[in-house]
Amino acid sequence: MKKSLMALSSLLMLGAAASAQKVAFEEYNLDNGLHVILHQDKSAPVVITSVMYHVGSKDENPSRTGFAHFFEHLLFEGTKNIGRGEWFKIVTANGGNNNANTSEDRTYYYEVFPSNNLQLALWMESERLMHPVINQIGVDTQNEVVKEEKRLRVDNQPYGNLIAAVKQNMYKVHPYRWAPIGSMEHLDAATLEEFQAFNKKFYIPNNAVLVVAGDFDPAQAKQWVKDYFSAIPKGAEVKKQKFEEAPITETIKATYQDPNIQIPMMVATYRTPSMKTRDARVLDMISSYLSDGKSSKLYKKVVDDKKMALQIGAFNYSQEDYGMYILYGLPMGQNTTEGLLKEVDEEIVKLQKDLISEKDFQKLQNKFENQYVNSNASVEGIAENLASFYLLYGDVNLINTEIEMYRSITREEIREAAKKYLNPNQRLILDYVPAKDKAQN
Repeated sequence: MKKSLMALSSLLMLGAAASAQKVAFEEYNLDNGLHVILHQDKSAPVVITSVMYHVGSKDENPSRTGFAHFFEHLLFEGTKNIGRGEWFKIVTANGGNNNANTSEDRTYYYEVFPSNNLQLALWMESERLMHPVINQIGVDTQNEVVKEEKRLRVDNQPYGNLIAAVKQNMYKVHPYRWAPIGSMEHLDAATLEEFQAFNKKFYIPNNAVLVVAGDFDPAQAKQWVKDYFSAIPKGAEVKKQKFEEAPITETIKATYQDPNIQIPMMVATYRTPSMKTRDARVLDMISSYLSDGKSSKLYKKVVDDKKMALQIGAFNYSQEDYGMYILYGLPMGQNTTEGLLKEVDEEIVKLQKDLISEKDFQKLQNKFENQYVNSNASVEGIAENLASFYLLYGDVNLINTEIEMYRSITREEIREAAKKYLNPNQRLILDYVPAKDKAQN
């Protein structure tokens, strides 16, 4: 009976994925190089307008880190035609909401409005691109905002510096070696002219993609896009510098002391290939197999059965040039980080030697089918996916076809990827420990 119920559950999950509608879109370029993607969805009277710029923390000067994230804030300060402090008031007064976020590889701005406010949204984004006001009062104001964000989310957050500590030890030459939040000292030292130069270099139409998604008339949207964006001058071509890391051939050992914790964390990290590769998708599956949810291998073994850890996990940190596969755990009681790592290594060796079971493989397939459906379940999600697949992957239609890659991954590929990337001599072992004056007695 149990097998029958599982089979029925699998069929229902696959049926739901199979019935997920293909995302229809139209794309074209303006003469100034701005790429435009339109996706019509009349299921709700809302429209999303978003712009993604191909600039992230990896595009920064090593002595001026944090610029891309700083601009995420700074470009809300105001424009030639939108007064300082008025941006959010305009959005709210017209029934909308907006936000932005920055990664190592891109910066993303978006507005969600009732569908009758598309013209307003397009005008506002064109203003951000064409007429930003970058002056000293805006820089000083946002400098304090970013410092407070860093204090709250990183410096005073337990384990808040985990990613930054991993990055600085995993990369020697690539700008991925610093976190997007960057250095407050670098921001303090920067001149107004440096901020203005950064804007002129990266926040240009030929380094961006504009997405309009939701309930709108395509012909009208195209006209407004032309009216508001076509006059924006094309910028100089952005030439991306390529950085190559030497392969890791010996275990890297490092220590980070965190004053906000009392329990040390086990951290083992492997450098992985670009998120655009097939192997990165296989590693996504390995991550899910090992630690996605309470039924995963590591959680059941280390937390439930052996009661060695308060928490255990693994995730594939995807990036445009390289990724990181990060395993972590919090030991419980008298257990140690070394003991947790031994348990993790045992599971990885099993992956390298044996094929995962058909049952576990089917469970993985079901999870990724479900994730695919959920990622395109909202117009907001679709808008960001369309922008990302164009700007970072170079193929907008991956929004419809990437799931086929996951469906085609085999158990043999999972075993081979574990053999290729997850070996002890290819990793960083980070002792993430309490600061000495905070350690447990």
